[in-house]
Amino acid sequence: MFLSRRMSDNTERSAGPRAWISPLFKISYQNIEISAVLIDILLIVFASVAGAAIYQYTWLDEIVGANVFLGIGVTSSFICIYVMHARGLYRFPVLLNPVPYLAAIFTVLTLVGLSVTAALLFMGGDDDYLLKPMVAIVLLQIALLFSARWLMGNVMHALVSTDSLVGRRVVTIGEPSELLRLSATFLLRYFGLTEVSRVAVAANRGCRSADVLVSLDHALAAAREQGAEEFLVAFRWSSQELLETVRERLRASPLPVRLLPDHTVRTVLGQHASSIGTDEMQPVQVQRAPLSPYERAIKRTLDIAFALVAIGMLSPLLAIVAIAIKLDSEGPTIFRQRRNGFGGNEFTIFKFRTMRVLEDGPTVTQACRGDLRVTRVGQFLRRSSIDELPQLFNVLNGDMSLVGPRPHALAHDNEYKYHIANYAFRHHVKPGITGWAQVNGLRGETGRIEQMAERVKHDLWYINNWSLRFDINILLRTCFEVLRSRAY
Repeated sequence: MFLSRRMSDNTERSAGPRAWISPLFKISYQNIEISAVLIDILLIVFASVAGAAIYQYTWLDEIVGANVFLGIGVTSSFICIYVMHARGLYRFPVLLNPVPYLAAIFTVLTLVGLSVTAALLFMGGDDDYLLKPMVAIVLLQIALLFSARWLMGNVMHALVSTDSLVGRRVVTIGEPSELLRLSATFLLRYFGLTEVSRVAVAANRGCRSADVLVSLDHALAAAREQGAEEFLVAFRWSSQELLETVRERLRASPLPVRLLPDHTVRTVLGQHASSIGTDEMQPVQVQRAPLSPYERAIKRTLDIAFALVAIGMLSPLLAIVAIAIKLDSEGPTIFRQRRNGFGGNEFTIFKFRTMRVLEDGPTVTQACRGDLRVTRVGQFLRRSSIDELPQLFNVLNGDMSLVGPRPHALAHDNEYKYHIANYAFRHHVKPGITGWAQVNGLRGETGRIEQMAERVKHDLWYINNWSLRFDINILLRTCFEVLRSRAY
């Protein structure tokens, strides 16, 4: 039986919205497994205490050792959860249709119960007060968990039928023949994905034809507009050249990219019920997110703390520089220019104005040594890198980080991304006030493609080797690099 057909059968069984769940009520797909785990822990612990109490009250007319059975319940629950999680019994397809998996749950609970009983026997446990109640405990655990899984299955069907389940927001990219076999319900049930946009890529005219590249650019734009969390790629696995083109193009986005098993692979795996809900059916990760949420939180904490301290300490200097710029030449104190940031999203960068021109269009001329456009005050500000200090406010706004690839004008980004491989991969992290390239002497004008390529090489190395210690090291080295006055 095909996996797609199994999905259709489940849809038929769950047809008809449940009136007791409002379509306005939303629950995250990622919270389903956590909820099931917590429920099972509570039920196993409760069954351990209640089962022992029922046995003792029925046969011994007294209840003793409740704290001991509480400990047994906690221990048993963690062992059971570990084993069931390892066997995939908390995956959504299993929770949605629990009946075929009740035997596996029964086996786990029974074996854990026997193991705990054997441990108690080894430690010399009393038959009446410790060993015999284990039978009642295991039977009550089985009854409660079976009931909970039946109830949870009904709840899951209700959530799906009322569109109350929300997964990770995804843009699906694929060949028309593959996309026809993928429904939104299928993606949600088996992979926890909520499709926000779908882009068909037809490679009839070649893997690198204009139509293919336009479609991929449309997918990148849709991901930004819809706030997608990842890309899901659905192509025949035999289309290796097309897959490589897609992988290279999607590097322009920081979002993770996963490759879905094609219809042929899903058909083979779908013939075995045991494959559903296991890692065999999971999409293959092609591109991971550069930093985990935990790593991003640490980096953001450093950014905010350092920026606040720096702004507080440097506020007199910032005021003096602003006055000097005003007295030296006409024009605004702060120069604003559009740059590409994290994920290729535009933001406005702040700098102290050092030139008599304010270029921010399709053509931007880089400053060079002896540039007549630079003001007298601007020469000093550029050599000392003081002109970059207003970017501390970009850091507080969240557009930039203290450390990262230096952002370039939009005109330069549009030029370099077509000449330098993996140039767009720089946007997988926030741009920085300083970076690994800058502390290695790669500052100032990049008049030749080779110079920019070398800078990009250092930026990519930083992205692939990020750590908090690395950021701190770069910040310290920046202080010494500024004193060398290599910029102009």
